Amino acid sequence: MSSLFTDRLWNRVEPIWNSYLEHPFVKGIGEGWLDKEKFKHYMKQDYVYLIEYSRLFAIGSAKAPDLKTMSIFANLLHGTLEVEMDLHRQYAAKFGISHEELEATKPASTTTSYTSYMLNVAHLGGVENVVAAVLTCAWSYNFIGKELVTWPGASEHEFYGEWVKMYASDEFTKLSDDCKTLLNEMASGKSELELARLEEIVVKTSMFEYMFWDMAEHLEEWPINL
Repeated sequence: MSSLFTDRLWNRVEPIWNSYLEHPFVKGIGEGWLDKEKFKHYMKQDYVYLIEYSRLFAIGSAKAPDLKTMSIFANLLHGTLEVEMDLHRQYAAKFGISHEELEATKPASTTTSYTSYMLNVAHLGGVENVVAAVLTCAWSYNFIGKELVTWPGASEHEFYGEWVKMYASDEFTKLSDDCKTLLNEMASGKSELELARLEEIVVKTSMFEYMFWDMAEHLEEWPINL
């Protein structure tokens, strides 16, 4: 039995994703000692990130070759807009961030670079590029959630427990699995050159995810604020 394309991807990204668990921001969530101002900065940046991320699902639906694929992208779009972003709005209220402040958030340099890269590769290629671009965020967050939920007290933490449970949940696992299944289907029959290009997208977005954690840890905005 031949292995799945996502098995090949896992061999490339596993060491990168394991490094997330050692990153002070992610470790701080799991162990409960993360500075709240850093998490607040992360939530605001992730909110504007998810707006651009949602555009990717809309692009995927537009580029989909059939109704089934269109429906999958539409469901992923709905899940991101209604489930994941709602968690951000709830957290915003808990951390005293007004709706106006959330909506007025400007993307930091890393947020801009990351989302611009994903949108660029999505526009340049076919629907398989879109799936490769969205995969890392969904799959790696599910990976992190499933790991952190096993850490003592992580899911019960007053501030960060809901975040951990969200990304470890059956609902989010399904979202992640849907992305993996879609990419495996689209990778079938592709040439080695095409597979290598898709793999490179997943590796690059994995690097961007690490940079995103760094951005949150260091309260990054832009080098010069005008």
